[in-house]
Amino acid sequence: MKQMLFPLTLFSLTIVCFTSQMFADGWENTIWKEKTYQNKRISSADPTNGNDDFIKIPKKKTITIAEIKGRGIIKHIWMTLASKDPMARKNAVIRMYWDNHEHPSVEVPLGEFFGQGWGEEYIVNSLPLVAAPKKGKSMNSYFPMPFESGAKIQIENESEEDISNFYFYIDYEEWKSPLESQLRFHSQWSRSITKPNTSNQRENEWSLFGEMEKTKFQKENFFSVLETEGKGQFIGLNLYVDSPTPLWYGEGDDLIFIDGNQTTATLKGTGTEDVFNTAWSPKEVFMHPYFGYPRVSDSIGWLGRTHLYRFWVESPIRFEKNFLFLLEHGHANSLTLDLISVAYWYQSLNPKPMKVLPKKEMRVNQPEINFRHIHKWRDSFRSEKGNGEIWGNE
Repeated sequence: MKQMLFPLTLFSLTIVCFTSQMFADGWENTIWKEKTYQNKRISSADPTNGNDDFIKIPKKKTITIAEIKGRGIIKHIWMTLASKDPMARKNAVIRMYWDNHEHPSVEVPLGEFFGQGWGEEYIVNSLPLVAAPKKGKSMNSYFPMPFESGAKIQIENESEEDISNFYFYIDYEEWKSPLESQLRFHSQWSRSITKPNTSNQRENEWSLFGEMEKTKFQKENFFSVLETEGKGQFIGLNLYVDSPTPLWYGEGDDLIFIDGNQTTATLKGTGTEDVFNTAWSPKEVFMHPYFGYPRVSDSIGWLGRTHLYRFWVESPIRFEKNFLFLLEHGHANSLTLDLISVAYWYQSLNPKPMKVLPKKEMRVNQPEINFRHIHKWRDSFRSEKGNGEIWGNE
């Protein structure tokens, strides 16, 4: 047993050290140095010093929860809420504005921004985003969010129900000296219910229906995680996959185009599980500071909902002029999937607005496919085969 103590302790120390590194040197190189900023907080604390430490966000209303003047860096956001709407986390939207810019740099449904898909609540344990106990009800962001001349954070409640209790902390550093960068934090939501783009429109994966086609590059056939113009660096994404088939959804490659080249990918991957740092079609909950699967399908095969994340905190993907991140939906874009991504990146403020977030009616979940539907598929198969002694794998 004593022989096991050293490697286990060394492993634990290694995890602590590299999880403490994000976008700068490790904490052990900086935490002891004198700081010149002032720590500030905006929260939902009861102004009367009572215990009603929350605000109410009425249905169909937008509330500005933080408006900061001057320069600084938001270092931590904590939020939790209560509502009669079971989809409150999907029906509420968080928006962030930097430096009095007209357009938001962040516009994402609340739960999906913090790493929880489909309006659900579950544990997420990554470096920049954490959904913590109780059962993921506490939502945390550790993304540094700098601003030079002001910051504003809003919550819009698109629900038909009030958010009766909304609790929050916005912890930030107030700086006197100018920031060293013009890059600002951005986050954007994207969704596509894809269709097979094979020549015969069949969902042929893993050669189930014969020889598989080669991928033909047409930008519009791919799922777009992010397309943006300007100078910046891409740092990560949450990908929420709802699959109507029990077959593996992840043979599609990742293609990243940098600075004007949209014919040959600058960075080309080998499969969806590979860009998320896993292998061989995983179906198990796993969470690392940089990548993970906090939510996996609990149905047959890969039928249903899976959540993946990847953060390039070890080496953000730089671009000087523009950036395009595409994902195949199955090999050769052969599958129907409901794909939702939330991209996170830093860039200079763009005079053009980001694409508009669809209203909640356009963000609703696809209906669940369950064992009853599978039995109906079997019935159709038996009918097609003459209703004889059919086992189901003929």
